[in-house]
Amino acid sequence: MSLMVSWLHPMLDVMAVVAILYAGFNFQTVKRVLIGEPMRTRELHASHNRLAWYIALPILAADLYSSVAYGPEAGMTELVALGPSAKWLILPITAATVILLAMLIVSYIMGVMAYPNGGGAYAIAKDNFKNSFLALVAGSSLLIDYILTVAVSISSGVQNMASAYPILAPYQTTLALLCVFIILVVNLRGVSESAKVFSYPTVLFMVCMILLIFTGFANELRHGFVQPSTPPFGTVPQGITTMLILRAFSSACSALTGIETISNSVPILRDPQQKGAIKAYIALGLITAFTLLGFAYHLYVRGLPVVPNNTLLSQLTQAYFGHGVIYQVIIWSTLLVLIMAANSTFTGFPQLAALVAGDGFLPRALTLRGDRLGYSNGMIVLAALSALLIEAFNANTNALIPLYAIGVFIAFTVAQVGLTRRWFRVRGPKWTVKASINTFGAVITASVAVIFAVTKFSSGAWVVLIVLPILILTAWSIRRHYNHIAEELRIDVKTMRPESHRVVTIVLVSGIHRVVLNTISFAISMHKEVIAVYIAFNDESAKKMEQKWEEWGEPCRLVVIHSEYRTLLQPLARFLKRVETREGGRPDHIHLVIAQFIPKKWWHYVLHNQSSLLIRAWLIRHKDVVITTVPYHLHK
Repeated sequence: MSLMVSWLHPMLDVMAVVAILYAGFNFQTVKRVLIGEPMRTRELHASHNRLAWYIALPILAADLYSSVAYGPEAGMTELVALGPSAKWLILPITAATVILLAMLIVSYIMGVMAYPNGGGAYAIAKDNFKNSFLALVAGSSLLIDYILTVAVSISSGVQNMASAYPILAPYQTTLALLCVFIILVVNLRGVSESAKVFSYPTVLFMVCMILLIFTGFANELRHGFVQPSTPPFGTVPQGITTMLILRAFSSACSALTGIETISNSVPILRDPQQKGAIKAYIALGLITAFTLLGFAYHLYVRGLPVVPNNTLLSQLTQAYFGHGVIYQVIIWSTLLVLIMAANSTFTGFPQLAALVAGDGFLPRALTLRGDRLGYSNGMIVLAALSALLIEAFNANTNALIPLYAIGVFIAFTVAQVGLTRRWFRVRGPKWTVKASINTFGAVITASVAVIFAVTKFSSGAWVVLIVLPILILTAWSIRRHYNHIAEELRIDVKTMRPESHRVVTIVLVSGIHRVVLNTISFAISMHKEVIAVYIAFNDESAKKMEQKWEEWGEPCRLVVIHSEYRTLLQPLARFLKRVETREGGRPDHIHLVIAQFIPKKWWHYVLHNQSSLLIRAWLIRHKDVVITTVPYHLHK
């Protein structure tokens, strides 16, 4: 079994290399069509333009404001089993959500005042706690929340479309995955870096929601604020429990994710940046609160039920406008704004992942910018993980909600505690008021996080509560690995200098021909100690090789190795071990030179074995040998 495993890894490497050789040209062509031509590094800062707060608002508001499309419905879904008598509870639950929204906005305004250059939870915790553990908790929580934001937003948008067009219902998962792919390609092209046009869907959705709410008020003025379909207010339904109410509240709080977006994006605002961010927060809070309360009130007046294949937003819109043009516009605007919410995450996740990776807690590949100057590796990771969630939960928003928001409320709590610690540390004008606000915010967000963990545990929150510690432990392991590598590679530049070493060069030969001539010429040009190694599968081939080598003038020493089992790796490994221990005294380095001819056409690779790739892959994994590949390009 161990032998099989040892062969499996290099075989996989070989297959990957050959696949790249086969598809390299075509891949580059497809990449250029989808992603575009690469951009110069100096274009990075030129591609960012600062925005007035009222222009940036709809761009930054997409994540928070779009959640009104599914937040109230998520809360009502928890109360379905209680029957129509529980429908009035949407009002106090939404009111509590709006109060929490106000508290969070005030707390994050404090964050903007403290960190005018952008104060996400990770940066706040990193600045205010000596131990990086809490910063890692905040960062990991937000990364998980970003992934869930993409899955929930796109699933909700597709569900709203399926409500309007029932023929799409069987294809919700496929459509959601297609949306993820399209958003990924758009962001890999760098469009999200500069496109103000992305603000239009959010503005359109805001206008549609305000139109829907005022149409509801007009309808109630005409037909009464208590209609035949309005459920009785204040009735205590049978079977109601405190736990059930808390479950509904925690689900409704999914409408509060995305509050941190403005505080993270302060640098993109025009001067004065702090005032602009505060104005944006106040405006966003007011319009979100108005929309949530108005939407919930009309749902109560109409007494709309929660049904699997028709969202509450679709039902309310249909009740006021039928299936006409306005209904279509509202449904499409809902899809677009939810896609924009997911799109904004494709900027936040890669930036946060790059920041955490820069501190050594995630793979360094996440810090690299792609051809279009975005953190493309982070975007691909986000798309892949959110696609897995969509596939696993069949693009069902209500199934994903229990996993949602717990991570972001943990990050909220860490940020609030960090800000409180900062006010006590730096003090300044009115620091006691600021510290009190953030302390109160920390208590509230911690309470909500606990409510999430307790009420949603059996519904799926246990997944996040398990994944979060695993991610944190993995991050610590990555950091420890980088620290060990740095310690192992560190040298004293004052005492340690490069020195000349004895090198034994081994050239693998398969016969005497032009490729071997090219390879031997290269080897003897570099080193004096050169050994040609020929692995023979029978006595006849061994004798024939020795005779031809002698006729050739013995350009270097030849060693013929017999392989009774017709393999290359095992005889070569035994010979290398002998050279390491006995061949004229232990050399400082062994240099293995392997010839490889490159066919003119890609399909010619199929006609030749790839033994050189196999040998190279196996030796890199198992031996401290310097390996050089000498290519020879065939002309026919």
